[in-house]
Amino acid sequence: MQRRTYISILLAGAALTACQGDGSEAEPAAGADASKAASAQGQAPTGGEAASPLENEEGVKAGLAPLTSAADLTRARALIGRVDTKGRGPQTGYDREKYGPAWTDSVTDVPFGRNSCDTRDDILKRDGRVTQWKDRKGCVVTAMTLPDPYSGKDIVFTKAKASAVQIDHVVPLSASWQMGAAQWDADKRRRLANDPLNLLAVDGPINGGKGDSSPAGWLPPNKAIRCSYVVRYAQVSIKYALPVTDADKQAMLAQCAG
Repeated sequence: MQRRTYISILLAGAALTACQGDGSEAEPAAGADASKAASAQGQAPTGGEAASPLENEEGVKAGLAPLTSAADLTRARALIGRVDTKGRGPQTGYDREKYGPAWTDSVTDVPFGRNSCDTRDDILKRDGRVTQWKDRKGCVVTAMTLPDPYSGKDIVFTKAKASAVQIDHVVPLSASWQMGAAQWDADKRRRLANDPLNLLAVDGPINGGKGDSSPAGWLPPNKAIRCSYVVRYAQVSIKYALPVTDADKQAMLAQCAG
């Protein structure tokens, strides 16, 4: 009888530790545990080490690791070589609204689409080391540290100072309009605007300085990741059949010259 009572007490204790006192699920943990929980829900994982763009063709991994080896630089130049070129078209008719609501989750055929988190939060938690969440499911980021690829520095992000971190469209939407997106249907433009391959969480003021520039007019201040940046630009260009100007292509190749 005493043995049966002891076992019952152990089982009850285990059940209590699995739940909070109010019966709700525990807050998502930062780091690896949160990554596993988010992945299980079809969400973007919390950020880890920066990945090489050559090993991140879907854009689901964090950041931009530098490309330095001769083999990687050769692969980078070959990839950039596949990008078509043409002259820049007019910006006439461009409007951000033609790419759908900003950071909408209602997008198909791109990673993280329709996972019940908006695109901005998906990218924040992909690229940053999250330390605080607003919600129990691990969707809305309220505090994190971002290893910013554009400056090479860590940025502390909080919701109270959200402008410190912005989500950059690697291929700017207005530039895409001039290079062919003006002829696309609304669904394709919405995919480009929310595709994690085309998005990076970066320093807000630096991103503001980029504006709608393409590689011939702007490159990240952090020279160590410039080749990685133009590789990502090329990956988006190839995926969406978006050409670049001759000047852009030459600038891109120059970053990976070795």
